[in-house]
Amino acid sequence: MTSVNELGRSTSPYLRQHAGNPVAWREWSKAAFAEARERDVPVFLSVGYSACHWCHVMAHESFEDEATAAYLNEHFVNIKVDREERPDVDAIYMSATVAMVGQGGWPMSVFLTPDAEPFFCGTYFPKDARGGMASFRQVLESLVDAWQTKRDQIDDIGRRVVGQLGAQQHAAEGAIDTATLDHAAELLKTDFDPADAGFGGAPKFPPSMVLDFLLRHHRRTGSADALEMVAKTCERMARGGMYDQLAGGFARYSVDRQWIVPHFEKMLYDNALLLDVYTHWWAVSSDPLARRIAEETADFLLTELRTEEGGFASALDADTEGVEGKYYVWTPEQLHEALTEDDARWVIELCDVSGTFEHGSSVLQLRQDPDDPDRWQRIRAILREARAQRTYPGRDDKVVAAWNGLAITALTRAGVILDRPEYVEAASQAARVVRDVHLDDETGRLHRTSRDGVVGTAHGVLEDYTAYAQACLVLFGASGNIEWYDTAQRLLDRTIEQFVANGSYFDTAADAEQLVWRPQDPTDNASPAGVSLAAEAFTTMASMTGSVRYETAAAEALKASATIAARAPRFAGRALAVAETIAAGPLEIAIAGRSPELLRTAFTDAPWGTAIVQGDPGLAVPLMEGRTLVQDQPAAYVCQKFTCRLPVVLPEDLRREFRPVN
Repeated sequence: MTSVNELGRSTSPYLRQHAGNPVAWREWSKAAFAEARERDVPVFLSVGYSACHWCHVMAHESFEDEATAAYLNEHFVNIKVDREERPDVDAIYMSATVAMVGQGGWPMSVFLTPDAEPFFCGTYFPKDARGGMASFRQVLESLVDAWQTKRDQIDDIGRRVVGQLGAQQHAAEGAIDTATLDHAAELLKTDFDPADAGFGGAPKFPPSMVLDFLLRHHRRTGSADALEMVAKTCERMARGGMYDQLAGGFARYSVDRQWIVPHFEKMLYDNALLLDVYTHWWAVSSDPLARRIAEETADFLLTELRTEEGGFASALDADTEGVEGKYYVWTPEQLHEALTEDDARWVIELCDVSGTFEHGSSVLQLRQDPDDPDRWQRIRAILREARAQRTYPGRDDKVVAAWNGLAITALTRAGVILDRPEYVEAASQAARVVRDVHLDDETGRLHRTSRDGVVGTAHGVLEDYTAYAQACLVLFGASGNIEWYDTAQRLLDRTIEQFVANGSYFDTAADAEQLVWRPQDPTDNASPAGVSLAAEAFTTMASMTGSVRYETAAAEALKASATIAARAPRFAGRALAVAETIAAGPLEIAIAGRSPELLRTAFTDAPWGTAIVQGDPGLAVPLMEGRTLVQDQPAAYVCQKFTCRLPVVLPEDLRREFRPVN
């Protein structure tokens, strides 16, 4: 029996947070299940992540409790999993939890047979029974009794649950055509909140991928409704409490429909996706709010999430000193302490400091532009300095390949479009971290995580390969550095080899650890589905190479989302966005020579998702073959399926090539 907590060796900050628990935690491994089989005890699987508020609560109440830990150690093999490090494990047992309980969430508490089959699932269990909920100890004792007296029933439940999950997998059919795109936009109109923007009711999550789709849809069709939904939602999110009015960056979601009170954790993937949306909104509208939020969000990434190696950390905690939101909220008294009497009164009115959160505190909002912008900037600086004296939220500083890919793409586009070369340089550094640390040159395998420059053990899943490959292609387009094209091609070739079987995409590689079933999730939820990211990356690569192989891979990937796109477009935002790019062309732009002006015009005014390559004539990429300077000047070639129009040398002439719909 293993009685030692093993998590101190982990590269996951979340697992290391539990290294001091008296629970004899194991990492997910064959050895842990072998021990359960040898001892003939069930496995307790606890899944969470470092920025999860209720994960911290359950840890404090139960996992730090000596008596509870002793009972767990005696009767179970206890496995702790970071859902961000092992999304494959999380996906399997979250599906089981939703199937058995009707809903899911974190912390996820699942009890397994030694064959890893789930027989009882739940989420947070309180230490003491309350509100109709059994205590965690009562749950444990009931399960131990069932294990000893009803073993056949437990084994049967586990087998049936796994069988039902496996039966959900099927080959996708259909396509996302222009009729589907138009219908999706109409469905989104019916779900749009006309009063407070966004979609649906509370809690409201930032609908980044849906907004991206609507912007692309507006560009293709000229839909005023699509643009209005984007503009209202982007403005309400940016002016509410979900956005950090002092230092930039978005929290995970709003607990209310008015975007006032956030769940305070800040995730890399949210901020990367939102940076891309606000950059895109600015490219379409030239709205100064869009540019301000894009730049502040990019600055947040560089200032608060950048690691020492140059990658981007996963998240900031919601809690500080065990209190949710303590770092971010303000009382009138705190504002009076930090500011002059006049400035404090001005900010209290401007930012609605009226007890919008708990215990008389408020989340700062900025529902309208201040009448004195210089005064607001001066006060912002003072309040940032005052806030810096507080305990900073914990940071999960592991580097996730997929989420860094999203950040690299967003920073590259923002850097080119907003003329902020430091963003492109930061994107290049992050891309090098993922390539040099996560990518195994010998096997071609991409690992999902690293920390402090040390690679983790988890294999990359589909989203890691495809988000990072797309990032490399966008970075290649901006820089002309052929190494990023070569890296992307290598990753996408491996994606076809390892993640596709009989025309269907799977989230885990064929040569990865074999779990009780092979996950396959086409929904764009908190972050894009791996299969949607595959459709995007293969579309870009097909445009750069003219390869039917990559074009076919993109089409097969989009099939996975066709049904969801037609029925529930809120959960197919990235797939719909990629389909819009295909419907608009897709276009290819080859810029022979180096011209920041032509490059910026291409990134800003071409349909979002257009494949763009800038480089010296003769660059070894099919799209650049035969692309020459014009009278010794850089020239842009606008092409479709490698059929090109006459080259142009002036940005205004290139802009006219795109013929935007008004």
